[in-house]
Amino acid sequence: MTKAASIDIASVSKIYGKTIAVDAISLKIPAGSYCCLLGPSGCGKTSTLRMIAGHESISIGDIRLGDTVVSDLPPAKRGTAMMFQSYALFPHLDLVDNVAFSLNVAGVPKAERRGRALDMLTLMQMEAYADRRPAQLSGGQQQRVALARALITDPEALLLDEPLSALDPFLKVRMRAELKKLQKSLGITFVHVTHSQEEAMALADLIVVMSDGRIEQAAPPREIFERPATAFVARFMGDHNVISGRSAGTSDGLAQLVVPEGGTFAAMGKSPAKDSPLDIAIRTDRVQIGAGTTKGLGFNGVVSNIEYRGATVKLTCDGAGITDFTAIISDKAFFAAPIAVGDAVPLHWEAEDAIVLGRLDA
Repeated sequence: MTKAASIDIASVSKIYGKTIAVDAISLKIPAGSYCCLLGPSGCGKTSTLRMIAGHESISIGDIRLGDTVVSDLPPAKRGTAMMFQSYALFPHLDLVDNVAFSLNVAGVPKAERRGRALDMLTLMQMEAYADRRPAQLSGGQQQRVALARALITDPEALLLDEPLSALDPFLKVRMRAELKKLQKSLGITFVHVTHSQEEAMALADLIVVMSDGRIEQAAPPREIFERPATAFVARFMGDHNVISGRSAGTSDGLAQLVVPEGGTFAAMGKSPAKDSPLDIAIRTDRVQIGAGTTKGLGFNGVVSNIEYRGATVKLTCDGAGITDFTAIISDKAFFAAPIAVGDAVPLHWEAEDAIVLGRLDA
């Protein structure tokens, strides 16, 4: 199986009564890529996946798979396969018949469909369990069977609805590595819905961050991490401090922001008109303990919480009119000069680690 199709979502909306679940989104997913739709519950990611699959009708817009507009085609005619969150295996069938089910419906002769099903189980390293029932399998084994059943139709795109959500943390890590390896070996397009930032970062070539039915940002993982497009993305990904205030113009080539309580901060990027709303983001792992030399690239804070994380320590500080400002420092640096809750500490960062963000209402 080496075929893969690009997916082109063109101004697609999904409307339930007066509720807009997906709001005029447009997205191009390259052929053969691993795309993760990421966002909180209710953001529209699963509705988007189900519209690609044909399990939800499209209210407005079109979806193209390769060169074919599939908006009005039934799921079986789209060239996609979907793996559901619950796996939805048939409890009364053995693994071979579970995997071969769609071929049975299509009228493929018994010997052929069972042979192809065994081939898929072998690909998933599950051939030794071929005569078992789903209830006799672990969660990870059930997932492999569900993948085999989806892939036996030889799809151009595989759609996965939170496939790792039912697994324990250790197995999740192992199974996401297997998913990535499988996608690379098959070469087909994967579209994977998740609410886990870590999962998306580990798996995706393309991360699509969604909120309130809209796409906030679609980019490779490193760009999402290093250059979040909006305050929502920066907050949701959890690797930046976001400071919101109003523009105070530009000074020394840096955009200047004033928070309501009077603190002034600086960031790299274009400053909007003076007194306009402005958000900036500062990498949590680039915040240093100590006084800086450039105005706006640091402040004096009071430590409100400390979390030991093994290789790193998370400090939460308040000061200069902002609360819950996070610094992630190495355990070596922390224990070389221990800090306690209630201590006053100077914090600073380099100019390239603070960026101007777009706003949700921009």
